[in-house]
Amino acid sequence: MREPVTAARRVVVKVGSSSLTTAEGGIDPDRVHELVDVLAGARARGVEVVLVSSGAIAAGLAPLHLKRRPRALPAQQAAAAVGQGLLVHRYTEELARHGVVAGQVLLTVDDVTRRSHYRNAHQTFAKLLELGTLPIVNENDTVATSEIRFGDNDRLAALVAHLVHADLLVLLSDVDGLYDGPPTAPGTRLVPEVSDWSVLETISIGSTGAAGVGTGGMVTKVEAARIATGAGIPVVLTSADRAGAALAGEEVGTLFRPTGKRRPSRLLWLKHATEPLGSLTLDAGAVRAVTQRGASLLAAGVTGLSGTFIAGDPVDLLDPDGLPVARGLVNFDAEEVPALLGRSTGDLKRELGAAYEREVVHRDDLVLL
Repeated sequence: MREPVTAARRVVVKVGSSSLTTAEGGIDPDRVHELVDVLAGARARGVEVVLVSSGAIAAGLAPLHLKRRPRALPAQQAAAAVGQGLLVHRYTEELARHGVVAGQVLLTVDDVTRRSHYRNAHQTFAKLLELGTLPIVNENDTVATSEIRFGDNDRLAALVAHLVHADLLVLLSDVDGLYDGPPTAPGTRLVPEVSDWSVLETISIGSTGAAGVGTGGMVTKVEAARIATGAGIPVVLTSADRAGAALAGEEVGTLFRPTGKRRPSRLLWLKHATEPLGSLTLDAGAVRAVTQRGASLLAAGVTGLSGTFIAGDPVDLLDPDGLPVARGLVNFDAEEVPALLGRSTGDLKRELGAAYEREVVHRDDLVLL
């Protein structure tokens, strides 16, 4: 039995579209039924469960008479608007058989990278779990734009595991673990455990061969495992039909052991969930202050900028050679920055007023890359 699994008291489980839906794109009632039975069994053992569930867009395909997942974002959002309700309704009905209440949580990157939003999201999850509900999480596909998308629910699950201070992340797929080559190729073997990430340098990580309704693949699952283990959270990767065995601690699938320490900070989200909307170039002194002394970025150390951004947007901080050294939430609009370049905080206050006395990027909104 796997001790990191059996000792876990709070678990995030992620299930992909291909594990929930039929080949035609509709929800498979039997698969949802079986998954909910497994989750309810874990709860009966005293484990708190958070479910990150794909499938909203896939569930909306059949009702809208769409034969395949659309590529255009508006069509994806329309399918999500129809499918999200169907998906959560199915979960609600199945959980009710076990006397469990479902709580829907839809997230965008913006909800968890800004300080006040992150704190609110954390408190919402804490209260839902305190009240005994089973939170069901998905990206808010109906409103998320390409600039504020997580990209895939594997990454979202890793970040949610960090947000809720989970003891374990379980990624359920249509492949029963990580293989040292294409799963269907002769001679390939399951990798039962990863504790040293250098072992992956010798593995060809391809797609999982999903049924055409999801967005993820083995690459996204391994990246999600890297994010979670780097934050001190062990990960089990296996197939949905082995979910019960995985949550019971049996040695199925692949166990990724933690490589880092737990750090209860939203900066993990800033590093892994955001795409920069611009950049600021720093002089050598500012690079040292930010990377070595943990200081905020002041206008005096900024020598240039690129991109179109507004206050609160993520931007990359570049060294004099143009290499990104950090990412942070900027406190000024792009059009304001040229007037600030290289100037001291005192000068800015005297000439432009007290509103310009603040940091360009505060240390609390900055993460090293």
